[in-house]
Amino acid sequence: MARVGGHRYCYKDVLPFTALVAMECSNVGLNTLFKFATNHGMSRHVFVVYAYAVAALVLLPAMFLCRSRSRVLPQLNFSIMIKTFLLGVIGCASQIMGYTGISYGSPTLASAISNLTPAFTFVLAIIFRMEKLEPSSTSSRAKVVGTLVSISGAFVVTLFKGPSINSPPDKHQILHSSRSNWIIGSLFLTIEYILVPVWYIVLTHIMKEYPAELTLMFFYNLFVSILAAFVGLIAEPDSSKWIIRPNISLASILCSGVFGSGLNNVIHTWALHLRGPVYVAMFKPLSIAIAAAMGVIILGDTLYLGSIIGATIIAIGFYTVMWGKTKEGIAEFDEISDLESVATQKHPLLRSYKTEGTEKR
Repeated sequence: MARVGGHRYCYKDVLPFTALVAMECSNVGLNTLFKFATNHGMSRHVFVVYAYAVAALVLLPAMFLCRSRSRVLPQLNFSIMIKTFLLGVIGCASQIMGYTGISYGSPTLASAISNLTPAFTFVLAIIFRMEKLEPSSTSSRAKVVGTLVSISGAFVVTLFKGPSINSPPDKHQILHSSRSNWIIGSLFLTIEYILVPVWYIVLTHIMKEYPAELTLMFFYNLFVSILAAFVGLIAEPDSSKWIIRPNISLASILCSGVFGSGLNNVIHTWALHLRGPVYVAMFKPLSIAIAAAMGVIILGDTLYLGSIIGATIIAIGFYTVMWGKTKEGIAEFDEISDLESVATQKHPLLRSYKTEGTEKR
């Protein structure tokens, strides 16, 4: 019993936690690389088209391998394809808004605004009955309080810039930045991270009908690349922008295609299927400290007091919600153990079989 419980805990708790933390670190690195490439002239519209095309090419052989080994998958019908196309529309809009926001702002700002995702996801999950909310439950109250705290922290990051921490204060520079690029970037990023929870909810719904991460992500990346190409041809008519040379732009596209649009989306899809949208969304706040460090060291970004205060508030909210989710998970595990114990008592043969098996080992 203990051994089975340990394997279940490792697969449903330790592995998703480790994978999602690694993906958040990867995302921050990819956003920093993208910002560096755009500073050297790369178009964000061209980037989205090529990065998602690379991801589709990488996932193509894996999709066929997965389908050849699995005999229990349902048929890939027209309804699933339409839903995946809708997912592509949401993802394409989200990515264009996000990369536009990073172009105007910074990876640190993107990571700060991304902390709105858990709150919006939690609200949508309750609306669509994917998350339980019991006012009398301590775990539910912790999740609600943590969500509200995270939202307040995100507002602090967006609305209060404050003085710079790592450079001499320049009143003109601070005022100019706060009323132009900072606000524009914040608006685009806020729209992105409103769309991300919708993406989580739609994908979770599709996964219940067709639980094949690699196949869904192949078609998703393909649809996003095609949709982004239509938008890019209108928004970026200069043909010279579409020619990618072997420089930082190519490195950014390849890395984002393989590790971002490819591996990252597959990991998130798997985690959504395993733990649900709220759990996945709650890892967004971890990226703020990584983004701030990378932005200052690699891009020479200025670190502002508002970002530090907001990130601290967000972190408190994040760990409050995670505490609620952990407490809820422990309660579910205890309930399953109690049910198994009752079943063993009702069927003594099961108990004797397990005891004999343990003695032989």
